[in-house]
Amino acid sequence: MRTVLAILVVSALTVAAPKGAAAHARLDHATPKVGSTVTAAPKQVVLTFTEKLEPAFSSIEVRDAKGADVQTGKARGGSDRTQLRVQLKSLPPGTYTVIWKALSVDTHRTQGTFTFTVGR
Repeated sequence: MRTVLAILVVSALTVAAPKGAAAHARLDHATPKVGSTVTAAPKQVVLTFTEKLEPAFSSIEVRDAKGADVQTGKARGGSDRTQLRVQLKSLPPGTYTVIWKALSVDTHRTQGTFTFTVGR
């Protein structure tokens, strides 16, 4: 009886979690690219994640070197729900910080920051 119980306990501990159970929406890539220098000011920032998002609970803020917001509104999701995008004001040359927060459809939260530079 103890052997059967031990086998059941070991089996329960080694069963793999369902696919995506430990998933987090991590930033896969961005436009403009993380840390890049671009010659023309972008009109929007587009972030692509490794998991689908809940766009209503995800955000992007873009700030200039003085900390002022330069986005024109709230971030919106893409058609496949792995993208989040925000429109930008006309950007003069300088370095900009992107601050993002994402809530994946499985309720995991992630966040991060990166910079890009215009015209230098």
